[in-house]
Amino acid sequence: MLITILNMTAPLSTDMYLPAIPTMTEVFYTSAGVLNFTLVGFFFFFGIGMLFFGPLSDKYGRKKVLLTGLLIYSVSSGLCAIASSIWQLIAFRIIEALGAGCMVAVSTALVKDFFDGRNRRVILATIQSLAMLAPVLAPIIGAFVIEVSSWRVTFWILAAIGFCCFVAALFMKEALPPEDRFQGKVIGSIGRLFVVGKNKIFISLLLIVALQSTVFMAYIAVSSYIYIDFFNLSESGFSIYFAINAAVLMLGPILSIRLGDKFPISSIFTVGFVLCLLSGVAVVLFGKLAPIALLLSFIPFSFVTSMIRPLAINTLLNQQNSDTGSAASLINFGFTLMGSFGMVLGTLPWPNFISGLGIMAMVCSLISLVGWLLFKKIATPFFG
Repeated sequence: MLITILNMTAPLSTDMYLPAIPTMTEVFYTSAGVLNFTLVGFFFFFGIGMLFFGPLSDKYGRKKVLLTGLLIYSVSSGLCAIASSIWQLIAFRIIEALGAGCMVAVSTALVKDFFDGRNRRVILATIQSLAMLAPVLAPIIGAFVIEVSSWRVTFWILAAIGFCCFVAALFMKEALPPEDRFQGKVIGSIGRLFVVGKNKIFISLLLIVALQSTVFMAYIAVSSYIYIDFFNLSESGFSIYFAINAAVLMLGPILSIRLGDKFPISSIFTVGFVLCLLSGVAVVLFGKLAPIALLLSFIPFSFVTSMIRPLAINTLLNQQNSDTGSAASLINFGFTLMGSFGMVLGTLPWPNFISGLGIMAMVCSLISLVGWLLFKKIATPFFG
């Protein structure tokens, strides 16, 4: 349960205040582009936090590093709640992101520490499925909080969650015994990222799969503008549509368990990328007709992305007998970096955000599909 809640960090930290974004532009007398840095900046430094703290957990152990990240996250979330300017909020969000990155990187390493074989694949899928409760509930909770109080309360809630995890982690047993830790200097532990990164098969698969995060995080960045400004829905109406799409994300990991037992992973990936491509076409053709049309057009993309991710993470972790923290960092960083890039692309001055989202889905899915078809010709042993 602790690992699951730690994996809820990113969606909770972004989705809970999404319904308030249009209002926050007025509160801080700023533009949507500047306010978007509270999202883009979070995800970029979220990735930096993963790269920094993951390798450190290979040297100092999981528990000590995790407690440090939780403390950073809790305090900075409280500071976000009392920010008096947009630039203060952006700065505190960056610090908050570093702590969140630590939490996610260490939690992924804990999965490798405690589970193996098919059990690990099932655990990864289960954790991701349960973690999807966060984007389902976060916008609903956020919309309710905003209606009865203020967007600032959402950050107090995040601070409280971080503090509760900190207390729980105090009772966690250390997963990495001293004899299995990296024995070199601190800079050497960070350098293990490059050792893992030299695995061309590892990096190639990571880039192919993580490219889908570009589109999904673009959707996160522009969804409130689409549903509230373009379709003229209320904050509550937006939260319902957003939550329905997020609920679909819970089904993908569950299906991945069954499909992974019956079909080759390579076939699952091929079919999945084709479905993502078709979903992008549907968004371009039908997404502007009505909110429900956009939802139904984009749902296949969300479903396939959530289905493929635990299969990919399990396959990537299987390639590392050591340097688990560094591998976990690179995996999560890859998804996060591509997601941050997508949030920037999604808010570019497209004719409208819906068309931009659909075009991004088509282009990224086509690149992933072509890259995958080329990749699997040289990496068949990689999938056993």
